[in-house]
Amino acid sequence: MDSFRLCLALGPLAIYLLLLGAINLSRRPLLVTGARDLASLGVAVAGMVVVGPIELLLPDDAIQVYQSYVWLLLVVMYSLCLSLMVLLARPRLTIYNMTSVDELRPVLAQAVDSLDKDARWAGGSLALPNLKVELHVETSPLMRNVSLVAGGDEQNYAGWRQLELSLAVRLRAVKVSPNPAGLVMVLTALLMFVALGWQLVAHPLAVAQGFREMLRL
Repeated sequence: MDSFRLCLALGPLAIYLLLLGAINLSRRPLLVTGARDLASLGVAVAGMVVVGPIELLLPDDAIQVYQSYVWLLLVVMYSLCLSLMVLLARPRLTIYNMTSVDELRPVLAQAVDSLDKDARWAGGSLALPNLKVELHVETSPLMRNVSLVAGGDEQNYAGWRQLELSLAVRLRAVKVSPNPAGLVMVLTALLMFVALGWQLVAHPLAVAQGFREMLRL
């Protein structure tokens, strides 16, 4: 892999790891929707997808017809595919820096009580009949996050939005300990930035040449 393709593949991923590491080192939990989580991951791996399967499967006829504009079409196609995946994904709320369900349950109970008095728990599952929301709780001990995942196909997205807003307000008052894994992410991202910076400084001509070759200029 040449210098330009290396920068293109690892640059977005390094930014993603840096942001994810900063989130995990925070002393406050962060609530993100599944759509934002999936979209962020899609952007992070976009460079790897471009220099990997997209470039390998790119037909020569398309290059001859559209020339360098073919990459604009491919980026638009990737964006549309990623948007479709986000739209088709089940509703999900992920709370970073929460180590267990027991830690989240008191905050979640307050949010649920303010929205639906008929809400009921069944083990790790929760039903809010008035909001038409059903979910179950998933944990990721290594990443120290807890996810509220839709438990069925029939979901009320307005109800999920109300749950998100109510839960976000109550999480502002919660303090947690930083996740040590965040330091590993930040250090990894910084090492990647150093490596990419070295490529740009030490091999500027190779980077420019790789750019021209990729765009067929």
